[in-house]
Amino acid sequence: MSRTKVVPLPVMGRHNINAYLLLGHRPVIVDAGTPGSGRRIYEQVAAHGVDPGDVSLIVITHGHIDHFGSAAELHRLTGAPVAGHIADLGPYRTGRAREPYRPTGPMGRLMARNKNLHVQVEPFEPDVLVTGETGLEDFGIAARIMPTPGHTAGSISVLTDQGDLVAGDLIAGSLFGLVRGRPANPPFHDDPLHNLASLRNMLALNPTRLHVGHGTPLEPDRVRRWADREHRRLTRLEAAGRLPARTENSTA
Repeated sequence: MSRTKVVPLPVMGRHNINAYLLLGHRPVIVDAGTPGSGRRIYEQVAAHGVDPGDVSLIVITHGHIDHFGSAAELHRLTGAPVAGHIADLGPYRTGRAREPYRPTGPMGRLMARNKNLHVQVEPFEPDVLVTGETGLEDFGIAARIMPTPGHTAGSISVLTDQGDLVAGDLIAGSLFGLVRGRPANPPFHDDPLHNLASLRNMLALNPTRLHVGHGTPLEPDRVRRWADREHRRLTRLEAAGRLPARTENSTA
């Protein structure tokens, strides 16, 4: 099968919120952006010389509205089936992200008050229900879906055979990518320790680059150093009883 190319599709700003186009034997879209961005993603796919009607699958990395907000619209525009993890089925079916949001720092605490995060968007029913590692060869790309829970219970990433990891909100660029190449937490994690474990599991697979939902691509060695520091920070917080208790949904 041909090499899979990862192409960013900016949804907001130059790289504040990203969807991705994976190009192989057939094209696959990863994430659907905020509500009302389906047409923008559709047009960007076409601008890359791809017939949007040829898209074989839309993969949604998790149940936050800046990633699944236009899933139903993009499904209608392209006719492609949508894949999502069973543990985030509640948000997909209701059109509402699971709340409360659990901030990872000051930005998250500020953003949690933003009414746009609490709106109801058009729901959808995944055509491909992910329950574990899932190969994507049948959809025309040399890649596999990898469950990476922690940010949300049903968070997933896509790892290509060449080592590109399309990571959703497993990790982010600092200040939504304004600081290029610098790893950081996204504004929210349901379970920071579980998310960090998922991140380290993916790093153990030696990805060549991490393509994130917020920011520019990240180099694995820099993410590893960040993850070591984050492990020490979270261990201190946990020992001090300052981490939020894990919920059933965050560890599903």
